[in-house]
Amino acid sequence: MGDARDKLVDGLYGLGWAGVKKLPEPVAAALGRKIADVTWKRRGKSVLRLESNLARVVPEAGPERLRALSQAGMRSYMRYWMESFRLPATDPRRFGTDVVMKDEHVLREALASGRGVIVALPHLANWDLAGAWATGHLGVPFTTVAERLKPESLYDRFVAYRESLGMEVLPHSGGAAFGTLARRLRAGGLVCLVADRDLSASGVEVEFFGATARMPAGPALLAQQTGAALLPATLYYGDAPKMYGRIHPEVEVPAQGSRAEKTAAMTQAVADAFASGIAEHPQDWHMLQRLWLDDLEERP
Repeated sequence: MGDARDKLVDGLYGLGWAGVKKLPEPVAAALGRKIADVTWKRRGKSVLRLESNLARVVPEAGPERLRALSQAGMRSYMRYWMESFRLPATDPRRFGTDVVMKDEHVLREALASGRGVIVALPHLANWDLAGAWATGHLGVPFTTVAERLKPESLYDRFVAYRESLGMEVLPHSGGAAFGTLARRLRAGGLVCLVADRDLSASGVEVEFFGATARMPAGPALLAQQTGAALLPATLYYGDAPKMYGRIHPEVEVPAQGSRAEKTAAMTQAVADAFASGIAEHPQDWHMLQRLWLDDLEERP
C-alpha cells in the first residue's frame, strides 16, 4: 500500500511540474485559487491547523476574520505551488522586477565583505522565488538544505528542480550538511535556510507570539563558527506576479555568554524578526503543521 501511495504522490507532483508550467500564467493562478477554495471548504486537518496557528498570530481576530484569513492563507499557499511549478520555465530577467526586496543593500554589502552570509527565512510567501531572485537577479549561487521526502523519487524531483534554479541542495539527514555549509560560508558563500520550525531535540526554545516554540539552532551556530553574517529575511505577496520582502539587520554574535546562551539569544532575535513579518502579513505564512510546544502536548 505504501509503495502504491508513494507512486501516486510522485505521479501527481510530476504532473504538476510537467503540466502547470505549460499553462498561461492567469490560467495557472485561477487553477490555484480553485484548488485552494475547494480544500478550504472541506475544513480538513491542515486547514484547521492553519486557522489555529493564525489565531495565535492575530489573537484579536474573531471566528469570521479567522476563516477569511485561513481562506486567504490557502490561496497564498497554492499560489506558492503554482509559481514554483512554473519557476524553471520563467525568464530569469523577471526576477529583478517581480521581486522587490527592501534593504537589498544589507545583503549586497554583507556578500561584498567576503565573510559569508546566512539568510534565514520563515515559510512566508515563496521562498523558492526568493532563491531564484538571488541566483537570477543578484547572480549569486547559494547552498540550502532540504528535508528528505518520501518517496525518494519525489525528493529527487525537488532537488533537480531547485538545482535547475542555481541552488546547491544538501539533504537534511545524514549529519554532513552542517560541515558543508560551514565550508561554503568560510569561502565567502551564501547559505539560505528556512528556519521557523524545528521539533527535534536540538531545536532552540523561543518565545513566539506569546508562547514557546522551537526553531533550529543551525543559523546561529554557523554564524558563531564561521564568522558569517546572519540576516533574517521576511517575504509577502503583492498582486500577482509581485512579491515583496525585507532583509533585516544582521543578528550579531553576543560578546558574552556560553555557546548555548549565545545560540539562544541569536535564535530569539531571528524569531523576533520572523514574527514582525508574519504579523504584518499573516495570510502569507504557510504553517499548516503544529509549531508551539503546548499544541504538541495536546496530541494523543
